[in-house]
Amino acid sequence: MYSRKDLQDLLVPLIIEQLLIVLVGMADVMMVATLGEEAVAGVSLVDAINNLILQVLFAMSAGGTVVCAQFLGGKKQDDARRSGAQLFCMTTLVMVVISAICILGNRVLLSLIFGQIEVSVMDNALIYMKLTAMSFPALAVYHSGAAMFRAVGNTRSSMLISLMMNVINVIGNAVCIFGLHMGVEGVGIPTLISRIIAAVSIVLLLQKKDNELRIPALGYLVPDGRLIKRILAIGIPNSVESSVFQLGKVLLQSLVATLGTSSIAAFAVASNLVTYLYLPGNALGAGMLTIVGQCYGAGEYDQARYYARKLVILDYLMLVVLCTILIAGASFWISCYQLSGQAADLARGLLISHALAMILWPVAFLYPYYFRAIGRAGFTMMVALVTMWLFRVGLAYLFIKFFHMNVLGVWYAMYIDWVARFVVYLIAVKKDTRKRVT
Repeated sequence: MYSRKDLQDLLVPLIIEQLLIVLVGMADVMMVATLGEEAVAGVSLVDAINNLILQVLFAMSAGGTVVCAQFLGGKKQDDARRSGAQLFCMTTLVMVVISAICILGNRVLLSLIFGQIEVSVMDNALIYMKLTAMSFPALAVYHSGAAMFRAVGNTRSSMLISLMMNVINVIGNAVCIFGLHMGVEGVGIPTLISRIIAAVSIVLLLQKKDNELRIPALGYLVPDGRLIKRILAIGIPNSVESSVFQLGKVLLQSLVATLGTSSIAAFAVASNLVTYLYLPGNALGAGMLTIVGQCYGAGEYDQARYYARKLVILDYLMLVVLCTILIAGASFWISCYQLSGQAADLARGLLISHALAMILWPVAFLYPYYFRAIGRAGFTMMVALVTMWLFRVGLAYLFIKFFHMNVLGVWYAMYIDWVARFVVYLIAVKKDTRKRVT
């Protein structure tokens, strides 16, 4: 169903878009680093909560992508359009509610999750959380539109809007921090403005007459139980999986917070740098939802498995290059963040161990996209719940609280989680192949 050029046109914009996201995240942390480790720590704590919230949005959008792609594969264009409209309504409503909670209860949330933290860190976190929470509804509109473009295979449009959004964000950060000498507000305000512009832009682009998934009438926005149920059948397990995954990461962040400011800063910097390693996998996973979803909608099950395997192999090839670059230049990359000696040493250990452990990642985290695209989101949810709480969270607390390990103990527990996922998905893929063949 897909030629080499088709795959290239679909995947390259996704990779570029993921790269933009990572570069902006890295630029944000570097600029905040000029304000001191307290600012880095405050922003990183809020980002841990924001990532938990945004995973709900991403999961729902992924459900919309799968449903729209399956309808398109089955030549049911009107159902695909209606599904996209329902996605817009659901995600925006959910993000409005969450935004209000975060704005009104930011101090309570931060204290509840992270406990007693330094006053200066809390002050920075409160400011940053208010500003980023205000942008959630706009981000919901943007990601819903991007999901519809991806479902039809048009990843270039969302990439261009993402490029615009991120350029505005970076320039705004530079102006606000270095030109206007603002604190963490200099990171939060440009984020808010850039996301609003992106939301407006993607709606205008989506409604062009030549767009296959444009919403032709307001009536398409009226709740449709049949389509909502189908989206949520994928979106809810996916949201639960992603939310619990991020909740586990937040708990681990709170665990790291007990180890002091140097550990918080080192963990934040290392976590920021290793996002480059996830970049190709996240892009290929988004592409897999479209490819496998359309293949299944068309009844081409063998092709769905073939393309899933091909994308996993492609991720391994790209990781060889990225991990080599990251390990070879570890000291240089860390020096860009102006950490203290102790924090820099901790960050270096985290970075190198993580790069080596990435040999497990493609099988453990790309194949779940395949199972979501074929309608088995409940299975991936259960795997995530068990491995996250049993290994990543449980062992991390054991390593830190009972064996008194440093911050590296948190990621050692994560690697054990990856081993468990790796084994489970290898077995699941083999069983799925035998089932389809027979």
